[in-house]
Amino acid sequence: MRWPRKHTFGLWPKGNNSGRNRRSGEATGDRQATVATIYDPSCEEKEKYTAQNGEDYYGQVHTVDLDVASKYSKPKEVHWLVRRIFFLSWITSYDRERAFADLIAGITLGLTIIPQSIAYAALAGLSSEYGLYSAFIGSIIYVFFGTIPQVSIGPTSLMAILTLQFCAGKPVQVVIVLAFLAGLVELAMGVFQLGFIVSFIPSPVTKAFTSGTAVIVVFAQIKNLLGVRLKGFPSVADFFTNIRPTDATMGIACMVALLLLRLLSQVNFKQDTAVTRRLKKILWYISISRNALVVFTTGLIVFIWVRKSSIEAVPFALSAKVSSAMPTFKLPPFAFEYQNRTYVFTDILHELGSGIVVVPIVAVLANVAIAKAFVKDGNLDASQEMLTLGICNIAGSFFSAMPTCGAFTRSAVSQASGVRTPMAGIYTGLIVLSALSILTPYFQYIPKASLSAVLIAAVIFMIDLSPVKELWQTNKKDFFSWVGTLIICLAYGVELGLLFGIVLSMVSILLRLGNPKFEVTLKQHESTYYVHVVPQSDVYYSGVDALRSELMGACKEFPVVLDCARFMLFDATFSEMLISVAKDMAAHDILLVLQNMSLKVQQMLPVMSNVRFCQEDSQLSSHLQVEKEALLPEAKL
Repeated sequence: MRWPRKHTFGLWPKGNNSGRNRRSGEATGDRQATVATIYDPSCEEKEKYTAQNGEDYYGQVHTVDLDVASKYSKPKEVHWLVRRIFFLSWITSYDRERAFADLIAGITLGLTIIPQSIAYAALAGLSSEYGLYSAFIGSIIYVFFGTIPQVSIGPTSLMAILTLQFCAGKPVQVVIVLAFLAGLVELAMGVFQLGFIVSFIPSPVTKAFTSGTAVIVVFAQIKNLLGVRLKGFPSVADFFTNIRPTDATMGIACMVALLLLRLLSQVNFKQDTAVTRRLKKILWYISISRNALVVFTTGLIVFIWVRKSSIEAVPFALSAKVSSAMPTFKLPPFAFEYQNRTYVFTDILHELGSGIVVVPIVAVLANVAIAKAFVKDGNLDASQEMLTLGICNIAGSFFSAMPTCGAFTRSAVSQASGVRTPMAGIYTGLIVLSALSILTPYFQYIPKASLSAVLIAAVIFMIDLSPVKELWQTNKKDFFSWVGTLIICLAYGVELGLLFGIVLSMVSILLRLGNPKFEVTLKQHESTYYVHVVPQSDVYYSGVDALRSELMGACKEFPVVLDCARFMLFDATFSEMLISVAKDMAAHDILLVLQNMSLKVQQMLPVMSNVRFCQEDSQLSSHLQVEKEALLPEAKL
């Protein structure tokens, strides 16, 4: 037989131990192999592998000194109740310093979230109180279950535009049921550990989706900003002829004021003194309170105008009058009557359609992305965040709230305000409740133009066109993914744009799995040549045919070394392919060396005379040396 009878798994010591000794299995004194034979082709099938060659070998390599081991203790596992009710993990160490920092952050966030909630409710086609309901309940629920202090659950532009997309022209009860169903889906995603779905949404798709949503918000609010009261999509001529000068003046003035106030946080002083630091802090507080300042100022102007004349004499389009705004606890309206029609639960499901799935997926995507941006140690419990978001939306539906999720702008405000724990949400919720109980009669004095200016100023900076040039130069696939998602979001709706991006990403992944890339090079060891086949990506069973083609194309006359380190989920498909290829190579007297293959996987393969295994480069050298010596007699003959 041409091939040696015994093949070693361990390292052969350096010295005068010749290939002849290795082939014959001799071992004398110090020249014996470090690890005994893996298998012997002449032995019984059940005895070809031994524990000595596998587990014992690895056990010896990874043995830890007892003195060192005594200094290490396994981290204590947190009780499941503490992981789920995260409030219990930090409340015991809560002190006065943290409480004061959370109080400042909570008040600051409350001044930010009130005008945002009013504006986002208007964007969703709802009256002001529904946005405040969402802000109140989301802020309080997150205190007990949330893990990231900076995250603020409440109404957002994304949720508002999706609510408008799926609930426009429908009763408000449909919006409340949408919040309940979205919460159920998010809760189920957390329970069943389905956070991996977010991994199928690549960064270019997320950026295109965000930019598309921002563009839709701008176009949806431009009519209120300029006082255009036409419904639908008017022509350009009709649009400009119906602009109301008073509303346009109010809207543009608010936009300018918001953009100028935004720049206050970027003011730097030449000298760093106590006075300049205090002044910079004051400017920063003014900057982050710009939404509240603009809404309060414009509302005060209208209020004074009404007091001096009448509400009919006000030249601005105003928000709808809110009759009662204090939240009441009641079941979501799974059945109701509206305009002489009775809606049952199945009718509501039919009205919402794909929104039942799209809204929670977008909410989870936004919330997890924000949590990742602000997590300190990189240890994010995404499942807990999904559970918390689901509880917030389910609880919110019992208080007539709209769908909610985290908002990056509010999280940035919390971070800059020095938030320490989620307890800041308690103070934010109390401020929102105060606004609901005290300020409700004054909501009708807020001009629509000022709310539209707040919305446009908040989302206009989310429009990011920078990936166009960068992706075109670096990755054409990501470029077309970004362009396609953006176009579909603008033309057919954000839910179809997001679905397009997800499907395109999954198709790309499937193509990679079915057609992995390999690096095939001819290498030389001393005077022996061999073909080295290295996968450039993980290889699953779906890429077996591509691997077979590479191996069969490589086995001409030199030994073939296949790096198996990136074989994933080795199964019967892998095994059958390798057996088939090994038989074909044996017919041509070609050696096949399987490099970096674990013992567990080796045991799945039968004994074959032309197959070798190795872990280290020195073992590969040994096999090639044996191959060279075996070929010498044939060459002489």
